[in-house]
Parts: sequence; structure tokens; C-alpha cells
Amino acid sequence: MLRSFPRAAPSSSSIRGTSLRTALRNTKSPLPICTADARHQQIRSATVHAISNPTLAGIEKRWEGMPPQEQADLWMALRDRMKNDWHDLTLQERKAAYWIAFGPHGPRALPPPGENWMVAGYTAIGIGVSFILFLLVRTMARPPPGTMNAQYQEMTNEYLKNQKTEPITGVSSEGYKGKGMVQSKPRKGGIPKDDDE
Repeated sequence: MLRSFPRAAPSSSSIRGTSLRTALRNTKSPLPICTADARHQQIRSATVHAISNPTLAGIEKRWEGMPPQEQADLWMALRDRMKNDWHDLTLQERKAAYWIAFGPHGPRALPPPGENWMVAGYTAIGIGVSFILFLLVRTMARPPPGTMNAQYQEMTNEYLKNQKTEPITGVSSEGYKGKGMVQSKPRKGGIPKDDDE
């Protein structure tokens, strides 16, 4: 399997490897590989510096009005500062970080003053309108049918007894003491006739 790989000619990487070995042996010469790490360290140390007080001053009042990109940049800068020792944070940075994380903004915003009374008022208006509609529909409705009176329902009980309907537990059973079909008030005009509606 090793024979299948082509032989590599000496390249600049092998030359660089030898210079790296000599650089490692000689501690006074700079290491070429560490330049990227040094750049990264410089960028990281730039974020370690404290955020200016004018940037954080009055953050509670300005936060909602700030553009989302500015909010994100400020939060990222604070987050990078909090990755280090928290004792290095200034008082303004601590207050700003706490307020951004837990302050009353966004979904935790406090309701506007008087919102509860407004909800109660609109609810009362809705109930009042529905009650008026209910009364309006009831006044325009047809009168109750002729079967919705006590006399007609007593006649229905007699009919069920004559037909021996439900002889075990119903109206025609022995010793039945319930109302049967009677559920309405007595009719003012007396017992209904067949031609009544």
C-alpha cells in the first residue's frame, strides 16, 4: 500500500519545518507559528478593556430605542468582558449587564399604566353589547309553542300512562312520584285545545 503513494519532492513545508526546529532550539529567535496566536491575543486583549461610561450611561432609557445591531454589539462586548474575572468589571458594566439580562424590556416589559382598567372596560362593553343583542333577539322571537305549558304536559303524562310507556321506571310504573313531562308553568288560558298552536 505504501508503494501506491507517489513520492513527494522536498517542498517549502519541509524547509519551513527545519527552520521551525531551529527556531525552537534557539529561544531568542521569534516563532513563526505563534504570530497567528499573537494576533488573536491582541484582538482578545482589545475586548478586555473596559467599555466606556458614556456608552453605558442611561442604558435603561436608551435600550429600547437602540437599533438591534447596536444592542447586539453592546451585549457581545459585555459578554466578552464577563468571560474574564468579574472583579475587573466596572460598576457601570455590572449594572448594564444585569439590566440587559434581567431588566424590564422586550418580553419582560411592564404593562402600560391603566391597562387593567382598559381591559375591564372593554370586557364590560362586550358583555353589555351581547346582553343588548340577547334582549333584541328575544323581543323579536316568536311566542313559545303551545306545548310549553303545564296543562299540555299533564295531558302528555296521562297519554303515556294509558300507553304504558316505560312501565319499570317511567310515568306508568307503580308508585311513580316524579313530575313526568311537566316542566313549564300553568297556562293562563286553561287547557289547550286541538286547534291551538
